[in-house]
Order: sequence, then C-alpha cells, then structure tokens
Amino acid sequence: MNPRLDRRSVLAGLAVGPVVASTTSAFAQAEPLTAAEIVRRAHAAAGGPDWMRPRSLTLTGRGLFWPQGTEAGRIEVPDYRMWRVYPAVSTEAHAANGWVRIDAKLADGSTYFQAAYDGETSYNQNGPIPGAQASREWSENFGFGIIRFALDEGFTLDRLPDDTAEGRVIHVVRVNDPQGGKTLFGIAADDYAILWLGFATPRGWHERRYSDFYRNPGVAFVQPGRVRLYYDGIKQNEIAWTAYALNENLPRSLFQISPRT
Repeated sequence: MNPRLDRRSVLAGLAVGPVVASTTSAFAQAEPLTAAEIVRRAHAAAGGPDWMRPRSLTLTGRGLFWPQGTEAGRIEVPDYRMWRVYPAVSTEAHAANGWVRIDAKLADGSTYFQAAYDGETSYNQNGPIPGAQASREWSENFGFGIIRFALDEGFTLDRLPDDTAEGRVIHVVRVNDPQGGKTLFGIAADDYAILWLGFATPRGWHERRYSDFYRNPGVAFVQPGRVRLYYDGIKQNEIAWTAYALNENLPRSLFQISPRT
C-alpha cells in the first residue's frame, strides 16, 4: 500500500464529501415551482387582470435601429409610437391578431417606416401589402402576448433549466400554444418580472430583453421602459417606451394606412 496515495485518497474524500452533502441539502430545501405557478406569479406581478386582458395600449417613445446589424448602420428614431387593440382570445403566438400600428419618424419629421394590421389587412407606409409578405413579417414580431393566455385551455407549459438575464436569475418557461407554436419566457426568480423572450422565426432565433419597468399612477399595468430585440444574437432594435395610455377607444381606421399619392 502506498501511504502517499492513501493520504491523497483520504483528503479527496474529506474534500468532496462535505461539498456533495451541502449541495444535496441545498437542492432538497428548494420546493420546485411548476411552470404554471411561475406563469401565475408573472401574471400577478405584471398587473393581474388589468395586464392579462387589456382592451388597448398606446405607447410613445424613441428607438435605435441597426438594420444591417452593424454600428455603422445605426439609425436614430426620436419619435416612435405604437397603438394596440388586443384580442379577447389567442391560440397562436406568432401570427397577427387584434389590431396594431407602429409609426417611426426621423428627426426631420420624415417617416422611417410604418406598419399596421386592422384584423384583416396588413399595411406599411405605402398602403396594403400582400398577404404572404405580411405573414412573414408578423411572424417575426408577434410572440410576447401569448403569455397572457398561457393558462387557458389547450396550452401546455414546460419548465426549462433556470438561467440568468439582466444579471438576475430567471425561471425559463416554454409556452406551447394550441397551433404548435413554442415561445420561451424568462421570468425573474425574485419578483417574477418577465425579463426575456425567445422564439424561432424565418429570420433566425429571436430574443427580447425587458427592463426599466414602471406603472402609471393608480394603475396596476406594468410596462417595460426598455426593450431590446436580437436576431441570432445580434441586436437589431432598442426601444425606450417613455409613456403609455391604457384602454383608450382606438378606431379601426387608425390601423388602416392609405397608399401614398
């Protein structure tokens, strides 16, 4: 028997033993949350029923865009606005629903782009656009709202491994919608804010990061003040939402853009 070898073996046992015991104990103390319970807590943290089933939302702010994915192509948009009328139900995460309009204007007042959907027809700054083109564009942009319906009948949820986002631990939940769409949400382990989103698109793997949350006085609805959008790991957009208005009466005509003359 080699005394030197024995000593190393003993020391290794002494070193490893307490670590294994401590780790096992730590895991045993944590009561696992189900994906459904995590989503319930996220709903409550975001504003409860007011956030889950809003009628409309108007957002104003500013944006930065990198359409080529490089700093050299950076475009500043000081006037960025969105109007949204929400659907009462949704079963498909990555398809247009409800009504939506986005206007982006440059510093000189000219239009950088417009996009809209009135429930039937999609539009850009030049007026109505073909259905196939519209379908692809919306599939790259719709996705976040499905978490509002994630506890409805027909949906299933999976809890994935925890991770981090914005320097915080997140619970990752996959929402499987009735139409086969899969959307990942990262929900903060401490206060259940929704910090991260991910899903596959024709353009590549899409991620969004949410931060700088705020509420209007006397309103439960929580709005992220900063949203960053990525495709295949490269930042494409960064939006600062500086103000919001909830449940205004927005006419359908607002979501219909006439062709330029």
